Amino acid sequence: MLKTNPQPEAHKLMPTIRPSLNSELTRQNFAPKIGSRLSLHVPSSSGRESAHTLAGDDQSRLTSAATGRAVVQRHDAQHSDSGYSLPVQNCDASPSTLTRRRFLAGAGAAALSVAVIKPELVFGAEANSKIDLGLIGCGGRGTWIADLFRKNGGYNVVAVADYFPERADSTGQKFQVDSARRFSGLSAYRRLLEQKLDAVAIISPPYFHPEQAAAAIDAGRHLYLAKPIAVDVPGCHTVAESGKKATDSKQVFLVDFQTRANDKYQTAIKLVHDGGIGRIISGEATYQTGNTWDAMDQYLREHPNDPEARIRGWGADRTLSGDVITEQNIHAIDVADWILDAAPTRAYGTGGRIKPPVENGCWDHFDVIFYYPNDVVVSFSSKQVGKGWDDIQCRMYGMNGTIDTHYFGVVFVHCDDAYNGGKLANLYTDGVVNNIATFHKAITEGDCSNSTVAASVRSNLTTILGRMAAYQQREVTWDEMIKANEKYEANLKGLKA
Repeated sequence: MLKTNPQPEAHKLMPTIRPSLNSELTRQNFAPKIGSRLSLHVPSSSGRESAHTLAGDDQSRLTSAATGRAVVQRHDAQHSDSGYSLPVQNCDASPSTLTRRRFLAGAGAAALSVAVIKPELVFGAEANSKIDLGLIGCGGRGTWIADLFRKNGGYNVVAVADYFPERADSTGQKFQVDSARRFSGLSAYRRLLEQKLDAVAIISPPYFHPEQAAAAIDAGRHLYLAKPIAVDVPGCHTVAESGKKATDSKQVFLVDFQTRANDKYQTAIKLVHDGGIGRIISGEATYQTGNTWDAMDQYLREHPNDPEARIRGWGADRTLSGDVITEQNIHAIDVADWILDAAPTRAYGTGGRIKPPVENGCWDHFDVIFYYPNDVVVSFSSKQVGKGWDDIQCRMYGMNGTIDTHYFGVVFVHCDDAYNGGKLANLYTDGVVNNIATFHKAITEGDCSNSTVAASVRSNLTTILGRMAAYQQREVTWDEMIKANEKYEANLKGLKA
C-alpha cells in the first residue's frame, strides 16, 4: 500500500450551501502576500437585481440547483469549459493552429462531467490502483474529459449522470458503465453520489456548481470542478466553504483552470512575482472571439415555452451561465488576478448586446475598468459576436518590463531577465491533462492543500464585480458587491426530478 501524507488545515465548517449569516467577505481577503493561502467569507445580506439587466429575469430564473448539461445539435457552435455545448464539425485543423473558440467547437465540448474518487485514497492507495470516477454531465465536453481521465491510466469511469437520459446512456455505453449506474433527471447527481465512488468531476452549467460541489464534499468524495465555480456571490461563498471543509476532511478539491496548470504561465508569473518587471503600473485583459452561443441562443428563441430548452441552451441563459463575463471571460480575468496576486477594490463598466435580446439572455460585449491595490488600473474588454480578432490575452506593464500572455499564443516577459516561453501547443487540452494528473497525484499522496479553490473564488468574484458594474453602468466597489450579495434564482418548473 502507498501511504499518503494528509495535510489537514483550514477551519471546520458546517455542510451548508447557504451563505453564513455570521460571515463577512471583504476585499482584503483576496489581496494576500504572494504565496499565501487565500480564505474567503461571504455575508448573507439580500441583494436585488440590477436595474440594467435584461428583460424577463423573474420569469426565467431557475429555482433548483441540481442538473447535468444537455446538448443541442449544432455544426458551428463553440464550447465552454462548463461542459454544455454543441457538437461541431470542421475539426480538421491541428489544435495548435486553432484559436480557443474554434478548438472548443471542434472538441465537441458539449456537456457536464463529474468524477468521483474513493475516500480511503486520501489515506493510502496501492501504487497501481485506479480511482473510481463518477461523471456528472455527459455532453460533448463531459465525455471528452472523461476520456482524458481514462487515458491518464489512473481512473475508471464507473458512473455517469446527466439531465437527459439519452446522454447518460450514450456516455455510459462509451465507457462500459453498467446501466444501473447511469442516472438522469435533476437529481441524477445525488443518485450518482450514493454509489461506491472515489471522486467526482463536475462540469455542469455553472449555476449548479455550488450545490453539486457541496453535495460531493459532504458525500466524502474528492472533487474535480470546472470553472467558473459559481454565477453569484452566495455561490462563491458556498464553494469557498466546501473547499475549506474538503481540506479539513482530507479530501482533494481541484478547480480546472488550464492556464494555472501550464508551466510557461507559471514560470512567467513567478518572474513577475519575484520583481522581474518592477512595480506594475497598469494592464489590460481581453477576450475577443466570434459568436459563442449562437446555436443555443437560437434554440431558446425557437422553444420559448419548453422548460427543457433552458437546460439545452444554458450557455445563452444569463442565470445558468453567469453571462459571458463570468462563464467565458474569466480565463483572461483570472490571469490578471493571478499576476497581480490581488482582487480589485472597485470597477466601472458598460456593455450590451448587439443582437435583439432573448429572455434572460446574455450580453455579447463588456468593457470594464478594474482598480487594483497600489493604484494599478486594468482595462478589460470582451466581444463574443461577429468576426475579427480572436484572442484571450493578458498584459501587465511594469516599471522595468512587461508580461504578455496569450491562451493560444505566446507567453513571455520583456525585462532584464527576459523569459520567452514560446508558442503554446494546445493549452485547452494540455491544461486539462495536467490537472487530471495533478488530481490523481494529490489523492494518492494525500495532498489536501487545495490551493486552486480560493484563487478561483477570487477571480470568479472579480468577474461578478465587473458584471455588476456593467449592468448598472456605474462604479461599484468590492465591498458593495459583497454586501449586496445578489443571488441568482432559476426557474426549473416542468423539469424531470
